[in-house]
Amino acid sequence: MSLQDDLTAVRRNLNELVRSVEQLERDVRNTARQAPAASRAPGEGPMVGVPDTPYDSALWTDADDEGLGARDRRAP
Repeated sequence: MSLQDDLTAVRRNLNELVRSVEQLERDVRNTARQAPAASRAPGEGPMVGVPDTPYDSALWTDADDEGLGARDRRAP
């Protein structure tokens, strides 16, 4: 293949990619309009603030360390 043939193939593939992305964007917009608000992705709703204050340590008194097992037992 010559350089010109390669460039032509790249342009053709790039144009096809652009058309595919445009079609995907249209499909996503149409789906978002038709979907009820409750079934939308979690990131689409209003932001919820998370406080920087530490959690109360009493919440974790009876919790196991995930992946390590219970505190009073040893791993095999």
